[in-house]
Amino acid sequence: MDIVTEVPRTHEYTHVVQYYETDAMRVVHHSNYIRWMEECRLDYMAEIGLAYDRMEKQGIIVPVISASCEYRTATRYGESVKIISEMERFDGLRFFVSYRVTDPDGGVLHATGSTGHCFLNRDMKPVNIKKTAPAIYEVFKTFR
Repeated sequence: MDIVTEVPRTHEYTHVVQYYETDAMRVVHHSNYIRWMEECRLDYMAEIGLAYDRMEKQGIIVPVISASCEYRTATRYGESVKIISEMERFDGLRFFVSYRVTDPDGGVLHATGSTGHCFLNRDMKPVNIKKTAPAIYEVFKTFR
């Protein structure tokens, strides 16, 4: 997939709650919300032509440097959730994403969260993405 020229700031992703994601009361275990945020983020990155495996082939890795989640309303087995991610900002080395987890219609807020990421090389050293991968930088600079 090619890198898109018009990059949307937000992205929606749907997830159906699986039984293994729940506890004995069939309520989603809190750790799964962070996983859903990752699913949404990876789907978004692939959609704009920046799939993580593609960046890794260029020697760039994108670790999570921060993650938070605030839980609002329980989610249960069999329900579908909509995760809306929004690219908040990019400072040249790091980027930050916010998330809202809702019911499919957006009327019930289940959780909000955020993650922070940076660009590193395979030696775990910070990468100047503008010099190392200008095409990736061109996409992210729209989030400044």
